[in-house]
Amino acid sequence: MTDSKTMFDGWNVPAVGLTGSPLDRADHLRRDPGAMVALRSRPDARWLVMDDLKPVLTQGEHPDILWAYRSDVPHDAVSVFLGLAGSKDGGAPRFAAAAPAADLVADFGGKVVDARAAAVMLGDGRAEIVAQARSLLDWHARHKFCANCGAPTVLNKAGYARSCQGCGAEHFPRTDPVVIMLAINGDHALVGRQPNFPKRFFSALAGFVEPGESLEEAVARELFEEAGIRTARVRYLASQPWPFPSSLMVAAFAEATNVDITLDTDELEEARWVTKDEVRAALAGTGDWLAPPPMAIAHTLLQAWVA
Repeated sequence: MTDSKTMFDGWNVPAVGLTGSPLDRADHLRRDPGAMVALRSRPDARWLVMDDLKPVLTQGEHPDILWAYRSDVPHDAVSVFLGLAGSKDGGAPRFAAAAPAADLVADFGGKVVDARAAAVMLGDGRAEIVAQARSLLDWHARHKFCANCGAPTVLNKAGYARSCQGCGAEHFPRTDPVVIMLAINGDHALVGRQPNFPKRFFSALAGFVEPGESLEEAVARELFEEAGIRTARVRYLASQPWPFPSSLMVAAFAEATNVDITLDTDELEEARWVTKDEVRAALAGTGDWLAPPPMAIAHTLLQAWVA
């Protein structure tokens, strides 16, 4: 394998899945209860209903988010503010609610779709709206009690906080950073497969950032722990929200200083060095292994490397 220094000279970053939301999140309005009441009462306010964290989409060849009216959402449903639509929609308020969708499906012909499948079907900034809604509603469902004193908490700041009714502590939605990286050595990149991956599926290696650790240190540690690969320079590429349940995927390239693989078999079933031609074939679906789908930032990493 050859020198990989030119790999770090510059990159054109392809589009990243689950990004590009058309909504203005309007943070200044979240802290104003009166403004929220006014927004919820507007005739153009709409809700994305999430049934068991699964969005309701329209039927047909080109699915879209089925934006429900306020009257279609149970009054006691957990509801969060997503933001304001663009100027073409008059800055209409957009919310999300956790609620059963049977009536909505029956009345408007919608369908409840797994959030991952919905992101693939939508394929643009609307997928980020689904990701935002899923992450927030999932967080509220799992944080009904205060981690400080154990008392019940209530939704606050239009869904971007919970307040403890006992000690008064405020709790905010958390995003867990995850590094996902391609180790590069000359004209080869390292991909691996976990034991639970579909047959023939390989991806970039990944792992959670640990407390007291920089992103660069996490990249180096994960590559060494999982595959025995030592690294030098690390180059950031892009990031992606990943709402399963609530992570931020931080994509990077790492300059590998050795090529001998030593697997952590608890984490990886197999790892291999691949060429750009092999990656191109995998991305096209014609190779002997399967690459991640376009929605995943691992796809973006591989695409950027071969481009």
